Amino acid sequence: MLSLFKKKKIDIEAFIADSYEGLKLVMDAHRKKWNLGEEKSWKVDERESRIIISFVDGTVASAPAQVVGTLNVKDAAFQWGWEHSAIAPSMQAHAALVKAFGIKHRVPELTTQIIPCTEKRAWELTALATLLAEANGAYRVQAKQDTYVFMTFGEVSLSKHK
Repeated sequence: MLSLFKKKKIDIEAFIADSYEGLKLVMDAHRKKWNLGEEKSWKVDERESRIIISFVDGTVASAPAQVVGTLNVKDAAFQWGWEHSAIAPSMQAHAALVKAFGIKHRVPELTTQIIPCTEKRAWELTALATLLAEANGAYRVQAKQDTYVFMTFGEVSLSKHK
């Protein structure tokens, strides 16, 4: 009878794969609705924890944002956004959710500050953060020549500027 109350071990890879498939569907909807992926520019306001994405037609998308982590493609290394010296503390919450999830499920990849990583895996980890945070999507920006920043974003506000 006691075995009924034991926690079932989660298949972390299946969970991450499902998160990634879900994120692909969500991002496809954003592409169709407001042309995400065709932007002319972006900026992050760290004080406000927001991303602002501008389009050629004058449309501006703005949303709350959080940094999941950074990927150095040259070194194939991903550094989680929690306790990341280059990330404002106000933008680390979604990465911290992943760390807490990793502690709970004993997943070293989710609790080790810097891990070996491919770009696809960085997207998968970002998808996990998106799911855990119940965010509305994810975005990747190039910060330096060899470094990408992976973020989640919340409710998107669209406006038109001339």
